[in-house]
Amino acid sequence: MANYPLSDLIGAAVYDSTGAQAGRVRELAIVPQQDVSKIAALVLKTRAGVRLMASAQIAGINGGIKATVAATEFAELGSSEGMLMLSRDLLDQQIIDTNGRKVVRVNDVELIGEASDPFVLKVGGVDIGARGAARRLLKGLVPRAALNAFLRKLSSKLIPWEFVDLIETDPARRVRLKISGDKLEKLHPADLADIIEELAPAEREALFQTLDEEVAAEALEEVDPKLQASILSSLDTEHAADIVEEMDPDAAADLLSELPAEHSEQILSEMQPEERQEVEELMEFEEDTAAGRMTTDYMALLPTARVAYAIEMLRHFDGPLESMSTIYLVDKDEKLVGSVPLARLVLANSAAPLSDLSEGSHISCHPDADEREVAELFDKYNLLTLPVVDDSGVLTGVITADDVISLLRSKL
Repeated sequence: MANYPLSDLIGAAVYDSTGAQAGRVRELAIVPQQDVSKIAALVLKTRAGVRLMASAQIAGINGGIKATVAATEFAELGSSEGMLMLSRDLLDQQIIDTNGRKVVRVNDVELIGEASDPFVLKVGGVDIGARGAARRLLKGLVPRAALNAFLRKLSSKLIPWEFVDLIETDPARRVRLKISGDKLEKLHPADLADIIEELAPAEREALFQTLDEEVAAEALEEVDPKLQASILSSLDTEHAADIVEEMDPDAAADLLSELPAEHSEQILSEMQPEERQEVEELMEFEEDTAAGRMTTDYMALLPTARVAYAIEMLRHFDGPLESMSTIYLVDKDEKLVGSVPLARLVLANSAAPLSDLSEGSHISCHPDADEREVAELFDKYNLLTLPVVDDSGVLTGVITADDVISLLRSKL
């Protein structure tokens, strides 16, 4: 196998089977629907016009590109639709390094040639280092031997092709090129949020179009609050509603409150009735109060419920993980009477009633408690969650530790 920088191949001479120069390389093309890394064809500039040299027609690369056929057998380029052109679509473009979890700019592309029958040329990775930039900048300006000696002194930063995620703002072209968010969806939401914040508005919108709604919701919750409303406003109403439905109700309420009332109402109208009701109720509270910070996604059972039933409820709980640290005990009037930490539940006899596991006292706050009081309670009692109860003692919601962290971060 041999390595070939894309910048060396662009402009390289092509010789047909007779040994005559048939033209020069203008582009290298991949057809992702067929193979996401294999070069499908070379686009040539010839005296007869633009021609397409299929990868199967490459005999080898040595002092130029040798063909197995006569120049007359090169096909005319009818349409480049569905093709990823390496020079046009990658060089100097931003891509996402899913392994390094960051946005980077492509300086060159590294190709790998396999001297098989037929000759195989594949994309090995993208060069984001100084070597790739210098190679392109000095090509044709410095003698080849001197340039190669200089390049050897520079570091090469290659990102393997399997860790590259392309950013394509044209929805139709994303479909044709089979660009999906599969790689991005494996990232931690916080890392994905960092990537989103680095992108330009059009690129952010394009990225959200490729993500699963649940992944998009988790990432959006981690994005800087100043950008959240802008991102949501860039999406069509139906798609925005799908994402908001997957968000924690308290986060969704805070976000929708930042939008113009008309736009917020349009999104709410597209949501499922149950999710819409939860969010609308939370939007009624002041953001800087306990009620404005709480979520209505929590687990509550009667004190007489058995451990086995509580464990089964845990298996089917689709709320945030942060809310799973505690099961709250309420009476028939929904008044808070106790709490059971998850650790106690795991170690208990499955037939035991939850009342036997309840802690003797529980810390709570009023819906009107301000943010400072909430933060002090978390700090003083080392809480993971804090129940919010009204004047009658009814459990109305729960504040989680990540809510407090977000609160404190917004004050920095």
